[in-house]
Amino acid sequence: MLVYEFKLKGKHQQLNLIDEAIRTALFVRNSCIRYWMDNQKLGKYDLSAYCKELAANFEWAGKLNSMARQASADTAWVAISRFYSNCKKKVSGKTCTEPVLSIAEGRSRSKGFPNFKKRGHSVEYKTTGWKLSADRKYLTLTDGFGIGKLKLVGTYDLHFYQITDIKRVRLVKRADGYYAQFCIAVDREIKLTPSKKVIALDVGLNHFYADSNRDKIENPRFFKKSERGLKRLQKRVSKKFRKGKSQSNNYKKAKNKLARKHLKVSRQRKDFVVKLAKCVIQSNDVVVYEDLQVQNMVKNHKLAKSISDASWYQFRCWLEYFGKVYSKITIAVPPHWTSQNCSSCGKTVVKTLSTRTHECCHCGTVLDRDENAALNILAKGLSTVGHTGTNAWGENDLCLDLATSSGKLTQ
Repeated sequence: MLVYEFKLKGKHQQLNLIDEAIRTALFVRNSCIRYWMDNQKLGKYDLSAYCKELAANFEWAGKLNSMARQASADTAWVAISRFYSNCKKKVSGKTCTEPVLSIAEGRSRSKGFPNFKKRGHSVEYKTTGWKLSADRKYLTLTDGFGIGKLKLVGTYDLHFYQITDIKRVRLVKRADGYYAQFCIAVDREIKLTPSKKVIALDVGLNHFYADSNRDKIENPRFFKKSERGLKRLQKRVSKKFRKGKSQSNNYKKAKNKLARKHLKVSRQRKDFVVKLAKCVIQSNDVVVYEDLQVQNMVKNHKLAKSISDASWYQFRCWLEYFGKVYSKITIAVPPHWTSQNCSSCGKTVVKTLSTRTHECCHCGTVLDRDENAALNILAKGLSTVGHTGTNAWGENDLCLDLATSSGKLTQ
């Protein structure tokens, strides 16, 4: 699945209509959650059928394309199905045998209970409700809102693909404007000459990663470099906020400047990891890395900001994506004891986070802490190739990741 993104250019009235379509999609999604809470044991198709009732009961909801309403119902079902899977796991030391508890029990005892969203940032059309011009430079929305014809600004060429290959068109609102994302059902495969190289990566905070070849990549720390400017913009927003009253235009302008600054930082971070992941995959045939649980690691409040700024998970996602595109092997290994064990003799040498040099008292090996960990990761990866439990040829749906990140960027 490919995702091509273009910026939309249109009149102010058309952009307001896009906002209305986004709010309607959010209403459908929240209504489906409410319908599921009131009537348990509903399925995905029951929510899709409920969209027809919403269109009949609310005239403005009927303006939204039928497939766009179904896409909003699918979004609600994703949250519900995640809640179901969490209920099957261990909760409070006990294993849930029921597919779902009661709504009250699930809300209090299980993580991931579906919640209502206050703000919407995108509306998604499937195969109807839109059409492209002959030169593929204009997008026309044909549902009841009457948005009309919008210009596509971007460098991608849609002439290489058939209209039937475009499975979804997503309109996304960000701090710097509106965008159209085209989800194209195409398998991207690029053949390269084998490099006959194997590499292991140990990500960190002092350096972005240290590899088994004793090379290091510096950590760019985009958020830390922009933190001073972000604090200044945040103060301006706070000073202009009026509690219990309608907000002024100056407040909205200050809030937009702050959102644009956050958007720039996130784009810098993404650009860095995409280029670096592509370079690593193109230069090696086998790439080994740690299977880090970043969601648990950020619970450490002392390191959470630095870990989030390093974007380890996003780097791993792009490694697995490019590994599939270029037919390279990517392997995720357990991170246990990779920093503590000696890469030469295998003995355990206990170190704190502040100890940056590995000095083995058993064999006398002296290495940088991260280089020693990279060698241990490489040994683990090579020992598990061809066996179960590895994450070779990692499957990753970046289309869904992109939709999620698009919503977060506008907050």
